[in-house]
Amino acid sequence: MAASYSYSVILEPQEGGGFTVLVPALPEVVTEGDTEQEALANASEAIRAVLAYLQEQGMAPPSDAHPEIRHVTVAA
Repeated sequence: MAASYSYSVILEPQEGGGFTVLVPALPEVVTEGDTEQEALANASEAIRAVLAYLQEQGMAPPSDAHPEIRHVTVAA
């Protein structure tokens, strides 16, 4: 039976529609989709691919990162 892993993701709506997904614990995962559901499905696929690569290399999967989002205001 395969192990299960859970990772926090950042879902960013895009101006022209669709979403970009980032996975802080796996910075190599950056994907997108036209809908939230599609973006999350693409993220799941990308996460599986990275975890498979790590396993092939004999590396342990990283622990989840728990991102905290803050706003910074600057004058430009």
